[in-house]
Amino acid sequence: MVIKYLSALILPGIVVVLFSRVTYNHVIGLVLTVALIAASVYKGYTDSWLLIIVDAFSLTAGFWYSTSMIEKTRKRA
Repeated sequence: MVIKYLSALILPGIVVVLFSRVTYNHVIGLVLTVALIAASVYKGYTDSWLLIIVDAFSLTAGFWYSTSMIEKTRKRA
């Protein structure tokens, strides 16, 4: 159970950053990650509200980091 919450805290943020780097757009990265989480909720892998809240926190942190990363890249170019 602890591994599920720990991975919910880390993985969605990393996936947002990964998708943002691949698509060069932080909003598209967020949308793709939310779609993956929605699919996991639909399949039944996310079974509590606390886990959904932890996922949302990680998404927010990943979106914030990818936004700052994209802005730094645009300032250099």
